[in-house]
Amino acid sequence: MLYSRAGEYPKGQSILYADAFSPNTPQGACPECSGIGRVFEVTEKLLVPDDTKTIRQRAIEAWPPAWQGKNLSRILTSLGYDIDTPWNKLSKKARDWILFTDETPSVPVYPDYTYEQTQNAIKNNEDPSYMGTFSSAKRFVLQSFATTQSPRTKKRVSQFMQISQCPTCQGKKLKQASLSVKFAGFDIGELSQLTLNELAKKLSNAANTKVNKNTKNPEQAIVTQRIASDILTRIEALTMLGLGYLSLERTTPTLSPGELQRLRLATQIRSKLFGVVYVLDEPSAGLHPADTQALLKALDELIAAGNSVFVVEHDVSVVKHADWIVDVGPDAAVHGGDIIYSGPVEGLKKIKNSHTGRHLFAKNASQESTQNSAQKKEQRQPSAWLKLADIERNNLKKLNAEFPLGVMTTVTGVSGSGKSSLVSQAPTDEADLLEQELQTHTGGKIIEGINNISRLITVNQKAIGRTPRSNLATYTGLFDHVRKLFASTQKAKERRYDAGRFSFNVAKGRCKNCEGVGFVSIELLFLPSVYSPCQVCHGKRYNEQTLEVTYRDKNISDILNLTVEAAHTFFENEPAILRALDALMQVGLGYLRLGQPATELSGGEAQRIKLATELQRAQRGNTLYILDEPTTGLHPSDVSMLMSQLNKLVDAGNTVIMVEHDMQVAHNSDWVIDVGPGAGEEGGLIVAQGKPTEVAQSKISRTAPFLNGAI
Repeated sequence: MLYSRAGEYPKGQSILYADAFSPNTPQGACPECSGIGRVFEVTEKLLVPDDTKTIRQRAIEAWPPAWQGKNLSRILTSLGYDIDTPWNKLSKKARDWILFTDETPSVPVYPDYTYEQTQNAIKNNEDPSYMGTFSSAKRFVLQSFATTQSPRTKKRVSQFMQISQCPTCQGKKLKQASLSVKFAGFDIGELSQLTLNELAKKLSNAANTKVNKNTKNPEQAIVTQRIASDILTRIEALTMLGLGYLSLERTTPTLSPGELQRLRLATQIRSKLFGVVYVLDEPSAGLHPADTQALLKALDELIAAGNSVFVVEHDVSVVKHADWIVDVGPDAAVHGGDIIYSGPVEGLKKIKNSHTGRHLFAKNASQESTQNSAQKKEQRQPSAWLKLADIERNNLKKLNAEFPLGVMTTVTGVSGSGKSSLVSQAPTDEADLLEQELQTHTGGKIIEGINNISRLITVNQKAIGRTPRSNLATYTGLFDHVRKLFASTQKAKERRYDAGRFSFNVAKGRCKNCEGVGFVSIELLFLPSVYSPCQVCHGKRYNEQTLEVTYRDKNISDILNLTVEAAHTFFENEPAILRALDALMQVGLGYLRLGQPATELSGGEAQRIKLATELQRAQRGNTLYILDEPTTGLHPSDVSMLMSQLNKLVDAGNTVIMVEHDMQVAHNSDWVIDVGPGAGEEGGLIVAQGKPTEVAQSKISRTAPFLNGAI
């Protein structure tokens, strides 16, 4: 609207409607990239890595392996191409047609015939084995990427694609006519690249301009002022919640759950509604304590406007800020589920079996965690240093950093300060190409200490699987041992069932109707699909014959329904299974079911499952573990358990580096690196580093005051 009504148009260009400035409309979208800002290129070099091979030798690597690839080769033979000539000896015209044509001819196929026999058979109208339809390598790759439901297939075909900035719109997503309109010297694509903080500065002049009789073009000035003022009020709601470092064009899949939640909250603050009940699930997740204070202020505004706010929360500062507490427990899973207290905050002091109360009213912030034997006894000294130079990524500009090895380091800083850019280098998953921003320029080198590291393990919050077939039992490997146990029972031996029979991913043992998923999808006209338990196996995943085999009176489906804690008791005499269950219990996951689908797990739970999988392995030392906010979703008492396990890793000769907002974790680390001082362009520097007590004394660190409170 701002560009449509208040933009500076080139001479002679007619006025454009607001829709023309949106990449999501036909009126605005760049015709070359359909408003995405990026194009997928499929080149001959990508599709055919080794041009000395013949087509029969799978020169076209992008084509599917196994039967389908052979089928396409046979179709080429029927089309008159010699599949035994090296690729680089074929004419350019032939190579281009095979790789890039949009034609899909159907031809007779004779699988066992040579080139000459095939041509003769076609000439003589001989009956073929079947009719085959051709698909070029480019068509196969792009179609597979767009339509496949298999992450594995998507990942395979994505390696033959190259993503690059759209040459027509330079990544700005819009038609040239829209980009020719300027406001404050920027086209709308350039304006979208600004952070919210930068945009507020650009709009403040227009919003605060006084319109009087001497103003040139007063009608346009009034329109400009009103639209700019409206945008500014929206920006203020976002910056108040600590999101000023985000740019307008930032895509939602790249935002953390905490950032998304605050975005939604900002829209509610502006709505001026009253009489509404707002339910928030861990709104402080991923927030620096300084940003948490801004969040509490926003929640107070909602309450002051006449609304009610219900918050599920672990952060002690948020819990203390509440007017009323409902404490559920006393413990997790089967040992929880009771309301052990409901009332004002102070009243929780008297509840002896409340873990929350114990952490809330400890004499000083670190008393509870330091009393716990899970915490380390004394500060460890670095065995060596990992030194990095000229790091460039996002807001890090030629940064030098040193990480101590053989100790536990916490990287702190406000949200958006550059912590994750420094530590985790955001792993790129080719299967998520469509969801990613164009890769930003990265740079930097390790100048010292790499010889002291034998393995690097990044434990992030990405899902352990994208489908319900993946769960913690399969991911940790404990289900392999369970299946072997079932295969070793008397009944299984009599029926000659092997371990594969007890996998819900193998046809012979699973329910045929739901194919081992346990539920079926029901397509509804005009409405989203709904899922209901399979009517044949009633959610048990297996066929009747498989379920007749039991181990200690439980069938394989019963095992998957056990919680980690219940399974720990059930398998107390099975060391191989117990090792994995022990590790899961130690990271606070005793309440999860073994067969709980990966799609139902939070990012924090997925990360702790990965950590537990690593903990059960034999420790070899000299491993560098990188964790991004491992305490997300954890109660303070579970944080103590997690710290105990991380300390064991360090004591075994490994290094742990984690990005974290929890001040108890930072306080109980050996070393703290604080990034900032602010977010976005106002961050990207190492503000303070050293022992927690040293960093707490910093005068410029926004973390220091909160770290001080934890010491």
